[in-house]
Amino acid sequence: MADLQANGSDSIKKVLLKHGVKEPFFGVKVEHLKTIQKKIKTDYQLAKDLYATGNADAMYLAGLIADDKRMTKADLQNWVKAAVSDNINGYTVPWVAAESNYGYELALEWTESSEEYIATAGWSTLSNVVALKPDSELDINSLKVLLERIEKSIHTSPNRVRSVMNGFIIAVGSYVTSLTDDAVAIAKRIGPVTVIKEGTACKVPEAIDYIGKAKARGSLGKKKKTVKC
Repeated sequence: MADLQANGSDSIKKVLLKHGVKEPFFGVKVEHLKTIQKKIKTDYQLAKDLYATGNADAMYLAGLIADDKRMTKADLQNWVKAAVSDNINGYTVPWVAAESNYGYELALEWTESSEEYIATAGWSTLSNVVALKPDSELDINSLKVLLERIEKSIHTSPNRVRSVMNGFIIAVGSYVTSLTDDAVAIAKRIGPVTVIKEGTACKVPEAIDYIGKAKARGSLGKKKKTVKC
């Protein structure tokens, strides 16, 4: 924590605040966190201790060094309940959950939450699961049902949830080739997805365009080795 505090930056902090990161945190560059990650590699208990501080920088680092396969359901439930910062509910928790033994089942539960940040973590976890797991290990019919659910609910869902639902359509269309056509068809029917990005220049990616680019470069169906970055 002393190292993180010493490497905090007010300018980085201002940027992160605009992107939904919540106090307390020091404003540490991800590059520095990755430097620490390279030294530690994985440490189950240290990751839990860092996450428990409630400091968003420490929580992000916790996700990078977490021993995902050792994470219990209780661990992951505790993490998602504390994931109020957008970088934690959109990235850290989904990364760890997706690479754990319980990602898919917990993600389905989280998507049903009335708490926007937990539902966000759920849909983001599902996107990471389809990017990682071979199609033979995925429930294709379940994924198709989820796409249909998004079609019916995306425009009435909370702001952040709309964003990650759109990301899920992109992920399924890009990584699960048997559902590429379904994802594109649903994206067409949904039309433009509006997400308020106050104070930032971020834009909502067009699902059809992103899937089309993956197809053009011949990367459809090519899975990732890890989703952490």
